[in-house]
Amino acid sequence: MNSVTLLPALLIAVPILAATLPIALGLRYDRAGWPIAAITTTGLFGMAVALAISVYTTGQVKHPLGGYSNTYGIELVADQFSMVFAVLVTATAAGVLAYTRTGGPRGNTFYTAYLLLTGGLLGITMTGDVFNLFVFLEITSLATYALVASGDGPESAVAALKYLILGTVAASMYLIGVAFLFMATGTLNMQVLADAIPAAEGRQVTLLRTSFAFIFIGFAVKVAQWPLHTWQPDAYQRAPDGVTPLIAALVSTASAYALGRLLYSVFGVDFVTSTPYATELIVTVGCVSVLAGTTLAVIQQELKRMLAYSSVSQFGLILAAYGVVTDTALVGATIHLVGHGLMKAGLFLAVGLIAVSAGARTVDEYAGLADRRPITAGAMTVMLLSLVGIPPTIGFVGKWYIAVGAVQAQMWPVAAVIFLSTMLTLAYVARLLEKMYFTPALPAESLRAAGRVATDGGGGPGSEIDGSATDDRAADAVQATDGGRRDRRDPRAASIGMRTVVIACALLVVALGFSGGWFFELLDPFVTEVFA
Repeated sequence: MNSVTLLPALLIAVPILAATLPIALGLRYDRAGWPIAAITTTGLFGMAVALAISVYTTGQVKHPLGGYSNTYGIELVADQFSMVFAVLVTATAAGVLAYTRTGGPRGNTFYTAYLLLTGGLLGITMTGDVFNLFVFLEITSLATYALVASGDGPESAVAALKYLILGTVAASMYLIGVAFLFMATGTLNMQVLADAIPAAEGRQVTLLRTSFAFIFIGFAVKVAQWPLHTWQPDAYQRAPDGVTPLIAALVSTASAYALGRLLYSVFGVDFVTSTPYATELIVTVGCVSVLAGTTLAVIQQELKRMLAYSSVSQFGLILAAYGVVTDTALVGATIHLVGHGLMKAGLFLAVGLIAVSAGARTVDEYAGLADRRPITAGAMTVMLLSLVGIPPTIGFVGKWYIAVGAVQAQMWPVAAVIFLSTMLTLAYVARLLEKMYFTPALPAESLRAAGRVATDGGGGPGSEIDGSATDDRAADAVQATDGGRRDRRDPRAASIGMRTVVIACALLVVALGFSGGWFFELLDPFVTEVFA
């Protein structure tokens, strides 16, 4: 066993073990959490990149835990599909950690939940059996419940409770489906299942289809498909600003990846296409979520809630792409998952940055923002245009390949829904851009001072001000309309480091807009295998 084969296990074990250190060392050192999280995350990113290089040059890497056969033992697998998301998870986690260094939250309990969440997400991408997929989904969910509940006010606790209830129902549905799958085939290993399901289809078809139905419904909740999406807007809105990007960019993305893995690597293309109404059901659920999500986003005033409903739409598009069942649509769905993760991480970071420095949280409060915060507004504009699907951005590339795949499969409703959702997305994006660039700011004299947001009980952003921040200091206040409260926020609270993370997300969104062919090359072995 060489060192590369150890990397899948280390990617999971290191963050989960490191998650105990902030709490343990925190008994003696108040600020032990950040160095531990920073060192761990940097190491994880390096290991993910090294493993990705190995996978894309020499093929998939397997690690059987304990040396047991994959029929009985636990196996970790890194292939071309999983490594895309492993790199996305570690890179996004590193970016969010850099942002929260100033923007908060920063308590030791936060870093414990952050590392546990990162370990669970990497476990979802690396696991090679369907039961341990459930285990890692639950580790991820438990960490997410805690992070959402750490927000200010009772609304955060209520949002976490709603997420807990729906997440538990979803996990139970998935576990029941796994039980039916085990009854039909006698194995839980994904690779063995890929061979066992076609063999069992003739005599256990009812069990297999029942298993498929339970697993699909469970993931429909996890991926926030309409009308099972109700946990997501509340969770995104009520979580601390530094936590929302992590949840929005990775939690549902990892679940969507897992659903794609089960559909294509476990059940297989033949099973999905031969099961009556399976593809029609997947496409219908996805398309309805696309239209419902964008329609609900159009009528929102609060930015985090608007972006949450936007995620319902974007994940609906990915689900519809899965139902198209062509190689082009599958690659398009993968690109769109990566693009959505980057876009939502950057947009939620930008929203948090503006909230902490200007107190603006609604569309009306963004009036004149481009004059007062030109760099942040510019980066946000790039990511919003990518959300619409304007070239050259990764948002356009993902939608383009999904549309091409739908046309190839003659699924014209999917292509029509992509066009309609683009128009609806343009509606709420244009409303926000009009406020930012063409509406005068509200008069400052009508404002009054108020404290800034602090969620970790620490010194807060103001205590770590980067003195070189200059572009965002022209304006210093904005009227807040939520609950009739007016806030004045310190523009210096947004450090250069926080803005750098937001700008890096915007640049990556554009740079990856030229990567369509590159993604096809990276995923070619995986796509060839599942469509063989």
